[in-house]
Amino acid sequence: MINIKEHEHLSILNHSCAHLLAQAVKHLYPNAKFWVGPVIAEGFYYDIDLGEETLKEEDLERIQKEMKKISKDGKRIVRRELSKEEALKEFEDDPYKIDLIENMSDSEVISCYSQGDFTDLCRGPHVESVKELKYFQLLKFSGAYYKGDSNNKVLQRIYGICFETEADLQQHLQELEEAKERDHRKIGKELELFMTHELVGPGLPLWLPNGASVRTILENYIREKEFKLGYHHVYTPCMASTELYKISGHWDHYKDDMFPVMEMDKEEMVLRPMNCPHHMLIYKNKIHSYRDLPIRIGELAPDFRYEASGAVCGLERVRAMCQNDAHLFVRPDQIKEEFAKVVALILDVYKDFHITEYSFRLSLRDKDDTEKYFQDDEMWNRAEMELRNVLNELNLPYYEAIGEAAFYGPKLDVQIKTAIGHDITLSTCQLDFLLPERFDLTYVDEFGEKVRPVVIHRAIIGTFDRFMAYLIEETKGAFPLWLAPTQINVIPVNLEYHEEYARKIQSELVGWNYRVDLDLKNEKLSYKIRESVMRKVPITVILGQKEVDEGTISYRKYGSEETVTVTKEAFQAYLEDQIQKKL
Repeated sequence: MINIKEHEHLSILNHSCAHLLAQAVKHLYPNAKFWVGPVIAEGFYYDIDLGEETLKEEDLERIQKEMKKISKDGKRIVRRELSKEEALKEFEDDPYKIDLIENMSDSEVISCYSQGDFTDLCRGPHVESVKELKYFQLLKFSGAYYKGDSNNKVLQRIYGICFETEADLQQHLQELEEAKERDHRKIGKELELFMTHELVGPGLPLWLPNGASVRTILENYIREKEFKLGYHHVYTPCMASTELYKISGHWDHYKDDMFPVMEMDKEEMVLRPMNCPHHMLIYKNKIHSYRDLPIRIGELAPDFRYEASGAVCGLERVRAMCQNDAHLFVRPDQIKEEFAKVVALILDVYKDFHITEYSFRLSLRDKDDTEKYFQDDEMWNRAEMELRNVLNELNLPYYEAIGEAAFYGPKLDVQIKTAIGHDITLSTCQLDFLLPERFDLTYVDEFGEKVRPVVIHRAIIGTFDRFMAYLIEETKGAFPLWLAPTQINVIPVNLEYHEEYARKIQSELVGWNYRVDLDLKNEKLSYKIRESVMRKVPITVILGQKEVDEGTISYRKYGSEETVTVTKEAFQAYLEDQIQKKL
């Protein structure tokens, strides 16, 4: 799906269309006040205060009709520059615009754009005339806190999209419909993978048996890969003293994203947002020689972060997550080799999941952001140079992103576009010189001196929650055989004559370590086959008199109406081949 912000003309077109939306709203709701109307990757939105009015679905059609009427009128869009005093006078009736203006410096150029009877504060640029805004669609509306602050008033946010041609607009709308069908929240409900409940709270999904089955398979899969590569897995508590995070630096840089402190018996405890400090202490638990390194500590670790309620999204963005986390304690001369092994593991996992479209992002600090990043120029320069050199030596293609680093160091993020167009970080590998210093970590070198190790933070699957969301949308819930919660559904054609053989086949399949259901409902065969398809079971076995007489198995693969009849031995070989190829 196209990213509007990445296309200059489409960005201008959508910015102009946001003003067209605001003008139409002003015609229909004369008392409306306007906050901001930016261009976003998916088009544009405008945050609007409609007073006591609350938008309904049918209102979007009314507003869009008014937008088309204004567009046909063809008024030119005219830019004007104002002094701060003039701007305050121009927008004196709109407190939201006044707030924007008052926060501008006296030397800043203030501009506004007028189209007929409507003027809006804006930097621009815009198209020449509203007549150019022909092919647009209002998509949805939602509530949004003023300035994103939950203590402020809820404004009404209207989303839209604008294109140069009708064909482009229709193609985009078709892609949006496809995205709705792939939405992991919709599929997760239909296939009973996970649920949410207001009594539990937003961003706190409950994994149902089907989803828990897939997650368990994922956990076993990555744990086995890591064991083979020399990782040692641990379990650490989900909370810790606030002192731990003050030592690590997370308290200064991350406490606003953590859940509130729990105070009891003069102790201050907090749910952990990440596992790094715990793993630092495990390393520090005993003396290490240079010969011991690298030491690879892994954990499938529950973490907790206070995401805003408006930001949580199914499994993709949650408040309670489980990370495929690990910390590698290495000598400086081992950085390249260990980093290369992490990248190799990432690519090996992507091959198993048939992930072919991804990009590597070198995430660096913003030197001007003194709040987000630990202030140590020498440490940062060393870490960024080291990481850049490693990537170049590995001939790894990457692009740089200022301001995306962790507070303690630069990182390599693997960016993936989901099936519904979201740009997400799936895997990450970070270089850290800071935490070894703050926790006074050492190893004894070949000269008997205590020296600092370097820490590589890495997550291959990332969080199981986000990875599951990605898989659901990528497969539309039709998981490959090795991952599916129910791999095989056995259906006897007639319960009276074929149930015994069906039970025998189910027992044998379970003995071969497959996850098998046996459908003994007293329903028509066509109904039971259709239900198996709706559940997206990879293999449906259908057993009638012919199969009973010949001792064979007939099956259908999900997505196919062809029924294949084979011997039990051939069926077992087929299943093993599908599992081995991760199909």
